[in-house]
Amino acid sequence: MNANAVTVPIGLDPVTVEVIGAAMSTIVEEMSETLVKAAFSPNIKERRDCTASLFDAAGQAVAQDEGGSPLHLGSLMGIVTSIRSRFDDDQILEGDVFIGNDPYTGGGSHLPDIVLATPIFVEGTVVAWAATLAHHADFGDRGHAHIYQEAIRIPPLHLVRAGVAQDELLQLILLNCQVPEEREADLRAQEAALRVAVTRFGELCQRYGVATITAASDELLNYTERRTRAAIADFPDGEYEFEDLFDCPELDDELTLKIRIVIAGDEMHFDFAGNPPQVRASINVVWTGLYASVYYAVKTLIDPDIDPNAGLYRPIRIDAPRGSVVNCQAPAAVNGRSETCQRIVDLIMGALADAVPTRVTAASNGANTGVHFSGRDPERSRDFVYLETIGGGSGARSTKDGLDGVQVHMTNTSNLPVESLETEYPLMVEAYELIDDSGGTGEFRGGLGIRRRVRVEADDIHFWLDTSRQKSQPWGLFGGGSGASATCVLSEGAQPIDHGYSVLKTGDVVSIETAGAGGYGEPRDRDETSVEQDLRDAKISAETASEYVKSRGSETTSE
Repeated sequence: MNANAVTVPIGLDPVTVEVIGAAMSTIVEEMSETLVKAAFSPNIKERRDCTASLFDAAGQAVAQDEGGSPLHLGSLMGIVTSIRSRFDDDQILEGDVFIGNDPYTGGGSHLPDIVLATPIFVEGTVVAWAATLAHHADFGDRGHAHIYQEAIRIPPLHLVRAGVAQDELLQLILLNCQVPEEREADLRAQEAALRVAVTRFGELCQRYGVATITAASDELLNYTERRTRAAIADFPDGEYEFEDLFDCPELDDELTLKIRIVIAGDEMHFDFAGNPPQVRASINVVWTGLYASVYYAVKTLIDPDIDPNAGLYRPIRIDAPRGSVVNCQAPAAVNGRSETCQRIVDLIMGALADAVPTRVTAASNGANTGVHFSGRDPERSRDFVYLETIGGGSGARSTKDGLDGVQVHMTNTSNLPVESLETEYPLMVEAYELIDDSGGTGEFRGGLGIRRRVRVEADDIHFWLDTSRQKSQPWGLFGGGSGASATCVLSEGAQPIDHGYSVLKTGDVVSIETAGAGGYGEPRDRDETSVEQDLRDAKISAETASEYVKSRGSETTSE
């Protein structure tokens, strides 16, 4: 038995713990579905850019919905601690709802991710916390030199105090939004999801008793810790290092990101010493984003079925220089932190490739390609902000091809259906397709990137792009080829202004191509049937098919 295991009440057997754990998972899934169904903005009701979580009374995560983005953990993991440090116990009341988004004072990871949290009381005592996060696609057309340009910063504050709405605070927040009607409706949806949690968790406590629920929560954390340590212990001890180049439209030069991982027994140490200082751009990462990225990578490598709770964190130590791009300090801008977080996962995969070659993937597209259009919709007589993150290639694995055109690693949102996009905004999608030959060659092929071509149907539309891998390529493993780089092309006459930012007029077209992914293994070992199928499906060209044949030492053939 692990030393951290708790002494549970008589009658609390493993089956009961499992049942309570499943009930908590069901609660967060119901919260998430309530939020999606009640939301107003396309970014939440269609793209599901949101998540829900439960925490114990001390603020340790005990359950997170499976549909949420892993990076959202970075905007959730600090919120309860921040609330409890800001408010005395007698200031936290039944019926309270707290709001926050600030990476430096509120435990968030970037400002569009607004978190609402509520304490769950039973017989006058806080027994748990529930939180919902939604990415509010507002705050467009702002600079990214420092955080003051990115959006309104909200430390943990009462949005509802003892059941009474604090309308003055809400009005202050809405006044700083470009589409306030959407924001208010989406915040109400988040509140509705919290009410579901309060009701369902109360029912759970009524059925089993608070002592049993508390002990079961502790045992769930300890069980996750035991499974995590056992999985790490199977890894070979040693030190593993890796580095990669990072680019984005906001930077003139590439950055060299690096990592050193030390595995000793049943613990892992992630050392980010030597990474560049924080930059005057939005790709800086606060500690919560860094930790969320590392925890995600560890979970995928050791045991994807481990419950996503705070027990996973205990065998993991993370060090990063304060003021660096991976552990920035105020007032560094952070809006585009997901680009860097994606690369952190690739760094971990690359570093551990020799240690656990069958568990890692080749480099994925290495970005969270965000496209932003904002302006005035003349037909609907309203302002709009359209945000979408477009998927790309997923890295090939030791036994399978990479996935084509998907969200990878730290992001997990759906795509916005073309019909919805064209209904909601003055935009027309001319093409939405996979890019042939964008996946790296190998025994197992890298996933393909996505091409989306959008025509603007109004004047004075502001466009900017968050992406990466425009100057480098996603690397392959063990002889696998590199994936294609990302590109963004404006139609003739649509002139870029600066660092991925443009102002467009009616008829201008933007073509966004996301990066592919790296291949795994030597191309000569690829199954001939797979090559022929890729050629029939137009995933590779005849030239690439011929290269596969040449790599096997055969004469070139083509269809």
